Amino acid sequence: MDDKLRDALNLLAGQGTAISEEAALAVLKSGPEDMPEIMAFTSALRLKHHGSEIRLCSIVNAKSGACGEDCAFCAQSMGHNADVETYNLQSAQQIMKARDDASDLPIDHFGVVTSGCTLDDEGVQNVAEMVKGAPSKNVNWCASLGSLDEERLELLARSGLKRFHHNIETAESFFRNVCTTHSFGERLETVRRAKSVGLEVCCGGLLGLGESLEQRVELAALLAQEEIDSIPLNFLVPIEGTKLENRLVMQPLEILKCVAMFRFMNPKAEIKVCAGRTHLRDLQSMMFYAGATGMMIGDLLTVAGRDVATDLQMLEDLGMKLET
Repeated sequence: MDDKLRDALNLLAGQGTAISEEAALAVLKSGPEDMPEIMAFTSALRLKHHGSEIRLCSIVNAKSGACGEDCAFCAQSMGHNADVETYNLQSAQQIMKARDDASDLPIDHFGVVTSGCTLDDEGVQNVAEMVKGAPSKNVNWCASLGSLDEERLELLARSGLKRFHHNIETAESFFRNVCTTHSFGERLETVRRAKSVGLEVCCGGLLGLGESLEQRVELAALLAQEEIDSIPLNFLVPIEGTKLENRLVMQPLEILKCVAMFRFMNPKAEIKVCAGRTHLRDLQSMMFYAGATGMMIGDLLTVAGRDVATDLQMLEDLGMKLET
């Protein structure tokens, strides 16, 4: 390992402050021989700030397809020719059944996810009434409803919603390569509004879109600046019919280095590995040693997740404790 990088990691271990962007880039450029030492630092950070507990979450695709945005990776965009189911917002009974079914798993958050730039007023009201009428027990409500104004976010917060999810997807310098129908600034403002009304914020991105290593660091640095509570890391799963259908998927060690870099730049945040973690193949369990504190289990939005029993067996084999 480069001496400057080792010095930066030793300083992080001692003081708990994030590493510099220069050191973060060095992590992404490190070789396979550096991974054991890097993971010794990330494991220590995870244990220091989060203990040995792993947090799991699950979601329901509560409104699917027919999205007018042009995000290059997304099967739900009307501008793509992907095979995706389309339906309007599910009823409260359907969503609550999905939550109750998921509650049989050791999850701590259940997310209601809807397609489109923003969920309309009636939809937000329906979600708020549902959350208020079915308060969390062991499983907290989370919602991903698009770009909402402060009034609608306050309504959700008053209803008992604990966490709002809104990814900024990629670095600002790369954003126009991914989406042109809304701006990076719009996404960031929604994140800031959610924080301002007292909601926890789950905000991360999607890697493997064609961004540079420097832009991955740029994204991690912004999330650190915004003091995000929970950072979901997704890795592109190319879907037939989308603009990125032919992109090569990220390789296992590349993914692990990204997880480590985000941990070093966000020492105290939750880091959950979500879509695309199957790209890790036989190295899936190593994501926790790379600094992840959790993962999403069950089916995702438009792609299947890994078998739940296999995931739970992996955690048992690792001796990980589950926080519920």
